[in-house]
Order: sequence, then structure tokens, then C-alpha cells
Amino acid sequence: MLNETPKTNKIQAGIYLIKTLNYGGSPVFPPGFSATDICINLNPMKLNLNCGDFSRIVCSLADFDNHEEVLLACDEQTGLRALIAVHNTFRGPGVGGTRLWKYENDVAAVTDVLRLSRGMTFKNAMAELPFGGGKAVILAPDFSKYQRSELMRAFGRAVSKLEGRYFTAEDVGTSCDDMSEIRKETECIFGLKETSGDPSPHTARGVFLGIEASVAERLQCDSLKGIRVLIQGVGHVGYHLCSMLHQSGAQLFVSDINRPAVEICEQEFGATAVSPDKVYDAEVDIYAPCALGATVSVETLNRLKVSIIAGAANNQLRDAKATEELQQGDILYAPDYLINAGGIINIACEMNGSYQPEKAAREVAKIKPRLQEVYRRARTEGKGTCVVVDEMARERFQMQGFSKVRGPETVMESRHPAESIAY
Repeated sequence: MLNETPKTNKIQAGIYLIKTLNYGGSPVFPPGFSATDICINLNPMKLNLNCGDFSRIVCSLADFDNHEEVLLACDEQTGLRALIAVHNTFRGPGVGGTRLWKYENDVAAVTDVLRLSRGMTFKNAMAELPFGGGKAVILAPDFSKYQRSELMRAFGRAVSKLEGRYFTAEDVGTSCDDMSEIRKETECIFGLKETSGDPSPHTARGVFLGIEASVAERLQCDSLKGIRVLIQGVGHVGYHLCSMLHQSGAQLFVSDINRPAVEICEQEFGATAVSPDKVYDAEVDIYAPCALGATVSVETLNRLKVSIIAGAANNQLRDAKATEELQQGDILYAPDYLINAGGIINIACEMNGSYQPEKAAREVAKIKPRLQEVYRRARTEGKGTCVVVDEMARERFQMQGFSKVRGPETVMESRHPAESIAY
């Protein structure tokens, strides 16, 4: 485990990065290190680490998918323990948010960063952005012992050592204020207050458009009035989604372990509260998972009484068995990484150095026709939406020819203009 007392490989480092495998298929190792023991020394401090153990943990996990880089960054003084994964950079640098979370164990954190970074490759490709897939998770420390601002700055120093191969942004558990601290140490960041700001409303907008398209596809309705939607997780994105659905006349049911967040939705939108243990048994039309992922499993699918699954959570399908069950069942699934891409599309509009909200809104609106195309192909080809969207994404991210970005001021130009936003 990552927090075990290591037995070998004493490394002098305050923040250190461990590259677990080959980058871009052609390994270049520093003198004295093997393929499983690559360490980049950043700051002098006595720390012990068994690099080989970390590498073996990563590469043995089922969610390891030929990731280009998986790195561990630690800093004893600030309490930083973070993982950065770069999955695929064919379209450009790995771009994805930084999640701050208290994980059940270290393997759960590694699994999460592997799945999330892979999902960003597919998400950015389907959104036709000149980005590859990357993601970071920070293992939440005891903030009574450490200063949050200093931890974020330490993380920023770790990001800077990747030299533009990974760009970060806000995600679950982090905020615009955190991004401002990270920015003090690296230029490889999006979503600052002074640029595109909080991505949550844009993520919610994309999910809302996905729900509209799904209702038209499955229920043959051109209105959401009276449609029963259960939103699981009413944090930043879930709250904004509730607001949009309420304005459209949908009947709302909400569930969250944070009771005050539920009460706000009850008061502002007339939502009906559902206890977390009753979510999968509710009599509703749409299940919208907007918290953490992996809630759609064979077990929950057998309980759900819905016609549509469409939500903001990443990696909603727990495993391959859930995917197979969906394909064989009657529930229409709106692929998560397609409809929840509004946030990353929004921050991509920073690229020319002049963020325009109206332009961001136009780009987010393209989510709806993309989903409609997935549904059309699924009907025509007799395939599940999961299969179709993955095929479409692979067609995009396996196309090379996209220039790599080394700083946020760079305007990325593509040799295939039709495949990317014109900045």
C-alpha cells in the first residue's frame, strides 16, 4: 500500500514524482533507476519510498489501461499525497480536474485516478477538444494539522514538474480558491476566477441538454413538464441541474448524504427528498447520478424502475457486467462522459486568452446533437449507447496531428479544423 512503511529505496525528497511506466511507448530512464523505479527528485527532505511496490500496484489493477504516466506526489511538510495520471496525449496534453477526497484505502485512490483519467481521454475526444486525458486526486489530509493553501501550492509544484503534459482544473472537493493557490506554482491550470470560473453550471447545462435529448428519444416527449427526475447528489452540479429542471416543469426527487443540501432543494424547487437507501427503488422516469461514480451495477439495475439514466457523475458504470446488463435491458443510457463535458468545454474557451461566456454557451450546446448522433447510430447499428460512444471517441483520440501545449497562453492549432473548436 502507498502508506506502508517502505523497506527499500530511500529517497531524499520533499515532493517526488514516480513514473510507473513508459511514457509514449519509449522509455527513457535516469541513470541508476529501472522501469519500475523512476523517481524525479524535487526538494531535499528525508522520506522513504518503495517505488517498485507502487508500480506493481498500479500496473496490476484492472483499470490500468496503458496509461502513459501515473505519478505519486508527496510532501511531508504540507501533508500532500496526490496521484496524477495521464492516460493519452494523442490529441494534446492531458487535461482534467483535481479531486480532493478521503478514500477508503490507497488502492481505491489509484483506481479512481486511473478510471477518471481514462474517462477524460474519451470525454475530451467526444467534445472535439484538442486535449488528451488526465486527472489528479489528492488524498484528503487532516486539515487541522495542515494548511490547505500550502498543500495546494505543493500540488502546483508537482504539476509544474510535468512540463505541460498535464493541465489541472477544479473538480469534486476543490474550488476556484484552491485553483488560485495552485496557480502560484504552475501555469498549467484552467478555471480560475478571473477567467472561466466555476465550471459547475456548464456541466449541469450539458446534463440538462442530455436529459432533453433522452426524453425525446425514449419517451417521445418534447417537454420535460411532469417528467419525474431523481437527482442523486445535489452539490454544485446537482443543485444547478435541479434549478434548470425545475424551470422546465420537471418533478424533482433528490437524495444526498448532506441533509442541508437536500433541504435547500426542497425549499427552492419543491423537490421530494429520498433517503439514500431508497434511491434505486424510487418510481421515477429518470435516474440522474450526480455524485461519485460506479453507482450503476447489475444489482442497482435490477432495482431501478426508470426509463433513462442521465447524470453528471463520472464513471457511472461499475464494471463490464453493468455495461452488458444495460445493453440487454430497456433502460436508455446517456453516456456520462458525453453529457457531463460542459465544464471542460467551458474552460477550453480560455485558450485564446479572451474568455467569452456566449461562446462557451454555444460550444456546450453542441452536446445535444452529439448525443442525438449516438442514439441514431445505436438504433441503426443495433448496438448499446456505451459501445457506440466509445467507438466514436476512439475514432477521435486515435487521430494524431494535434499540437501539444506548453503553457496556457498558447493557442492550439489543429491540422484537422473540423475536429476541434476554432479558437
